[in-house]
Amino acid sequence: MKLVVGLGNPGDRYSFTRHNIGFLALDFYFELNHLNWSEKPRLGALWGRTDDIIFIKPQEFYNETGAVVQRYAHFYKIAPSDILVICDNFDLEFGKVRFRNLGAAGGNNGLKSIDAALGTSEYPRIRVGTGNDDLRAKMGDIDFVLSKFTPEEKAQLPKILREVYAKIDC
Repeated sequence: MKLVVGLGNPGDRYSFTRHNIGFLALDFYFELNHLNWSEKPRLGALWGRTDDIIFIKPQEFYNETGAVVQRYAHFYKIAPSDILVICDNFDLEFGKVRFRNLGAAGGNNGLKSIDAALGTSEYPRIRVGTGNDDLRAKMGDIDFVLSKFTPEEKAQLPKILREVYAKIDC
C-alpha cells in the first residue's frame, strides 16, 4: 500500500492559492483518472484510492498536516518510504517540478510537521515551484503563499499539473 499526500489548506478561500498546489495536483490526477473523493473526511482527510494507493488531502491547515499523515501511515501500516508528499516551494522558479526520494523540509512548514509526526524526513516528495520574486517581495512570504496565481501563472497550471501527474505515476 502507498500513500500520496497533497498539501494545501481546507476551504474555498484557499482554492487556487500557491500553498494549495498539492490539492490541485491531486484533483487534476483524479479528474484524468475518473476517480472520486470521499464525501466525508476520514482520519482527518478527504481521501480516495485505487487498488494499492491511498490519496489524501488533509483537512488540517497546511502547517499542521503531520498528524493526519501519521494517522494514515499508522492505520494502513505504510512505511515513510511509501509516502509521497506533493507541496509548493516558493524558492523554486514557477512551474519547476522537483522530485526527491528524501530530504530536508527546507523551510516548508507542512514538511516540518510531517517530519515531526513521522520521526523522519526519509519519504519521497514532489516540490512544485511557485516562485515569483517580484510579487513575493511586495507581499511578504505569508501573504505570498496564500495568494492566488496570476492569470499568466494560471494559464501554465495544466502543463505543470501534467508533469506532476507523470511523477505520481512513476
